[in-house]
Amino acid sequence: MIRSKMNDKAFIIIGFVVIGIIFLLYSRISDFSITTDSIQSIERLATGFYIILFMSFGIIGYGIYRYHQRKVVENSHRLLSIIAKTTIDNKSKKIFIITFITYGMFFSLTSGLIVYQPDVTFSHDYDVIVPSAHMNACCGEPGYMPTIIVYITEHIGLQIIPINLLLVVIVSYLVGLNTALAVRAISITKKSGGLTGIGATTGLFVACPTCVSTFFAIFIGSSSAVAFTVILTQLQTLFVGITIPILLLTPIIIAKKIQKKDDDCTLNTKRE
Repeated sequence: MIRSKMNDKAFIIIGFVVIGIIFLLYSRISDFSITTDSIQSIERLATGFYIILFMSFGIIGYGIYRYHQRKVVENSHRLLSIIAKTTIDNKSKKIFIITFITYGMFFSLTSGLIVYQPDVTFSHDYDVIVPSAHMNACCGEPGYMPTIIVYITEHIGLQIIPINLLLVVIVSYLVGLNTALAVRAISITKKSGGLTGIGATTGLFVACPTCVSTFFAIFIGSSSAVAFTVILTQLQTLFVGITIPILLLTPIIIAKKIQKKDDDCTLNTKRE
């Protein structure tokens, strides 16, 4: 059991450490002089970067899966075990998957990972072949390079920036977990109440950071608002940074509610 405990945590830690290392190492490519002869080498390096990044995602996902399974079988009433046991049923899994995909798509749109420009024809305005993919391999700050640009149709494309991709995956996972846990907890404790407000509050904090840019894009959406849009993008990053700790704390709060309810039920049973 101890070895299994160390292994699943090690997978998660190693995955995030590797991501941090490749972000830092790749950003140092700007220290090198870029010549025609070195472009192919840099592109191969960029390809390797994304291979390692996606492998790291897989390692982290596998570690989380093993950790979740271990907490389910543990004979424990601790908070993390309660979270795992509460979200192990098929209904919770379906809610998690649906929320993860739906929120991931929405977050991708608002963060610019998925690009939709109905007023722009890519092949005409950008002089590119549709469909096609291009890699901007150099140079930039840690987490912002290399960038992959994909033109899927004349109006729909992808702009894959490593840090944005990482945020989409992390936030979507946490939103899925929070939603599955809140729905399950509310169904368990609907008679005692108290969790509905928490679930609603969670949804409010989660939705706001990704909705800000969308609302202003709809209502402003003009060339005169470019500077304002840049400010909003920076604020959205700040809001997302605030949201992640909230998403980490909310399952603990809900689990404490369930733990307290179970303790009260046990106490009442003993009295009877």
